[in-house]
Amino acid sequence: MADVDVIAVLQEAIAGGGPLWLQVLLRVAGAFGMALVPLVSVVFLIWESRKVIARMQDRLGPTNAETPAGPWAIFQTVADAIKILTKELIIPEGADKVVFIIAPVLVVAVAIAMWAVIPLGPPETGLQVVDLEIGAFYVVAIGSLAPFSMIMAGWSSRNKYADVGAFRAVSQIIGYEIPQIMSLLVPVLLAGSMSLQEIVASQDVAYAISVPLVALVYFLAMLAEVGKLPFELAEADSELVAGYFTEYSGMMFGAFYLGEFINAFTGSVVFSLLFLGGWRGPFVDVVPWLGPVYLLVKAFLVFNVMNLFWASMPRLRIDQVLAFNWKALVPMGLVVFLVVALTDKLMWRAGVPEGWARAAGLLLSNVVVGGATALLLVWYKRRLMRRRAARFAPAAVPAKAEA
Repeated sequence: MADVDVIAVLQEAIAGGGPLWLQVLLRVAGAFGMALVPLVSVVFLIWESRKVIARMQDRLGPTNAETPAGPWAIFQTVADAIKILTKELIIPEGADKVVFIIAPVLVVAVAIAMWAVIPLGPPETGLQVVDLEIGAFYVVAIGSLAPFSMIMAGWSSRNKYADVGAFRAVSQIIGYEIPQIMSLLVPVLLAGSMSLQEIVASQDVAYAISVPLVALVYFLAMLAEVGKLPFELAEADSELVAGYFTEYSGMMFGAFYLGEFINAFTGSVVFSLLFLGGWRGPFVDVVPWLGPVYLLVKAFLVFNVMNLFWASMPRLRIDQVLAFNWKALVPMGLVVFLVVALTDKLMWRAGVPEGWARAAGLLLSNVVVGGATALLLVWYKRRLMRRRAARFAPAAVPAKAEA
């Protein structure tokens, strides 16, 4: 029997050749392995968030002072997971049990499903389940399923606080999806493709440098999408308790908590792919396996910027959050998209080469839009101050008539 080169057969199957059963097996194994990435990462990210936020707020976080939690309390998250798995699952009387149970499962499923199109490295590494030509559209479409789980959780709980929390969360997510999609269209426009691999490959200059205003709008909308401060409205201790998952306990509550962290990490990875060059970095052409390292480092930095907001920002009111979206982010997203599209088209007609020259032109257009926005905000603030001064100015007292 002739010797079989196993590595060659596997490489052929990864490339789309070889036996069909082997291709299917590799796809299933790849999907399972990719699903483990956020599930395993979130254990470390919860611990890291606790430590970082505790240092920022000058208080004690998880410690290892004479406790069995391991060095630097690294196993504290594992202990919490074991504890929450052993807690009783309580379903409120009168709740819709089927919908009540499906809601937390849907939260985690949606969070993990996004990873099917995320490229962790260059194509030759095979660290992507499938490279869809509409990868960016897939991310938006899967993300839009999140409001369904919130409505299901709030409605099935038969709790007025949970209902109000679900309505708040859904109104916030639906509103902030508009500027997020407008901002996402800019990398798609500049790359000429919806494939996340193509978007990464097109960033000879990271889009966060060439179109920083677009990246800022996307980042703020992403904060609202994942429910981080100052946009954390669904969970409000003063009036809503825990929001739409108030009635959940045990691992069903843990599923919402897990989904929240997975969404935050997934959002950081997607932001890194769209605006920070993804897996691109020095020597990736020579050593392709450096790509996943660069991507995870970038995503980790973005995640910690979220933690910075989480630890330092106050929670806004629902009317302030929605007003900021509809009065600021949506117009800004629309204007900057039109300006970038027009600028890119004019530079393409003028024969401006790709790279730093075109990035400089796009950056200039962003600076102009940002400067005009700043002037408009200053003018609007002065106008409000004049109105307020006129409104609260003391009325003139008429002089007394002489006797």
